[in-house]
Amino acid sequence: MSENKGFENLNTGVLPSDIFESTNLDMKDILAPAAVKITPKDIYIGDKIARTLFVISYPRFLSQDWFTPVINLDKVYDVSIMIHPVETELALRSFQKKVAEVQSQINERERKGFVRDPVLDVAYQDLEDLRDKLQQAQERLFDVGVYITVYANDRAELNKAESELKSILDAKLVYLKPAIFQQEQGYRSVLPLMTDELEVHYKLNSAPLSSIFPFVSFDLTSDKGILWGINRHNASLVLFDRFSMPNYNSVTFAVSGSGKSYTTKLEILRTLMFDADVIVIDPEQEYGFLAEATGGRYFNISLTSEHHINPFDLPPAREDETGADVLRSNIIFLVGLFRIMLGGLTPEEDSIESLLQRLEKYTRGTWSGFLNQPTNVDITKRFTVFSVRNMEDELKPVAVYIITHHIWTAIRKEMRKRLLVVDEAWWMMKSEDTASFLFGLAKRGRKYYLGIATITQDVNDFLRSPYGLPILTNSSIQILLKQSPTTIDLVQQTFHLTDEEKYLLLESGVGEGLFFAGLKHVAIKIYASYTEDQIVSSDPAQMLAIAKAKEELAAAQG
Repeated sequence: MSENKGFENLNTGVLPSDIFESTNLDMKDILAPAAVKITPKDIYIGDKIARTLFVISYPRFLSQDWFTPVINLDKVYDVSIMIHPVETELALRSFQKKVAEVQSQINERERKGFVRDPVLDVAYQDLEDLRDKLQQAQERLFDVGVYITVYANDRAELNKAESELKSILDAKLVYLKPAIFQQEQGYRSVLPLMTDELEVHYKLNSAPLSSIFPFVSFDLTSDKGILWGINRHNASLVLFDRFSMPNYNSVTFAVSGSGKSYTTKLEILRTLMFDADVIVIDPEQEYGFLAEATGGRYFNISLTSEHHINPFDLPPAREDETGADVLRSNIIFLVGLFRIMLGGLTPEEDSIESLLQRLEKYTRGTWSGFLNQPTNVDITKRFTVFSVRNMEDELKPVAVYIITHHIWTAIRKEMRKRLLVVDEAWWMMKSEDTASFLFGLAKRGRKYYLGIATITQDVNDFLRSPYGLPILTNSSIQILLKQSPTTIDLVQQTFHLTDEEKYLLLESGVGEGLFFAGLKHVAIKIYASYTEDQIVSSDPAQMLAIAKAKEELAAAQG
């Protein structure tokens, strides 16, 4: 009895359902910031500061993509475009009155003998032209408000963002003004609530209004192709197929350790999934694990290797070739090879080829194991790697030239979709003959469904060659990762980069940079899945860990 009485004393007459309702949070409570402070020029939202600006003036003509730099600005901001249709009948009445006013001013100046005012003449012509189009239903008129809310961590950062935004639009004769003493109304006008509380409007007809279309953005997402990375402008995917371009070639410039080999191996791994063969000339033995993981072939070309390519072997003639054509082509190749091997040929040697004594070291001397063996390599696998890491530096240009010619002969024999990756291409650019041959591949490869991926860290050596710039211009795709301060000016000049893009390349992290495809380019961040990362990583610590894991697994199985 006493327990029930105690319960009655606690009863305040409030039902449990009322208590639940009073503590229940709706969506506005969840989304709302902890605190809001409004000042005449800014609004503080939690730990952020925001400022709303509006467009107050436009030029006489608006280009089609004038708003694109704002949409793609790498800042935190919101844009609201308020469009209020104006009844054509009301617009025509207003126009009739305005035309009469302008015509009256023109007549008054003529009556007083003043010189004609070109501003009034142009205004009268524009009004008459627009009135005709409104009457013929070719145009409509709208009250348009463009509001932009910029966010920052502090006032200095906010002022800088506002200044950058204004400078972009000032250059296009579009002028912004902050919503002084109306920051609350401006902020609510930019929220996705469909409320226009600022009501700062400018009359625009259909054509200029279409130029503010907000969904214009740097975008390289296509219906097919491989994933290259993430678009740093808008976090969209960079999906692209190199074989959809006018030519299938690419160049990659980056400093050592910036992720160029990682990026290339990632493309190779993903390209192999789309019915394309890949061949790699590997100067640093970086693609061996990738070849093993994908079931490819790995050929080590060196003086002591069991893999050989004999440059004197004549390839079988194609259907459109005769034996004489094959012989003539191979002689031209051999003359170029001799120039590399011997450091040039005299006119007499070039014509009569009296080279036995100079070539003896390649046939019976210390370097004889390299050339005087029958060819025993083929590239019939989906993925093939030729490594020249263990070749003496003096012989590397010779080896690369021979390998490249062997690859080209096989490609011409059977047309298939192929990608040839030439890593550290500056080795080939050192010699005019090898550089010329690489340029020939880049220029003729499309006819044989071949794409050339040229990768180098030495931009100066590459572009200093007379064939460097032609190879670049014959490459539809260019990838620029982190650049060195000593070469950035040359890169900026060559690729016509803005100062913002220049500093982006200087400050980029591993796997970050610019991706060019034809006339489009975006800032890109290379991403890989965990499994892909384990296969393509060139990080020495990670590679040692993988090798150790393989040894432990082999020991456990043994």
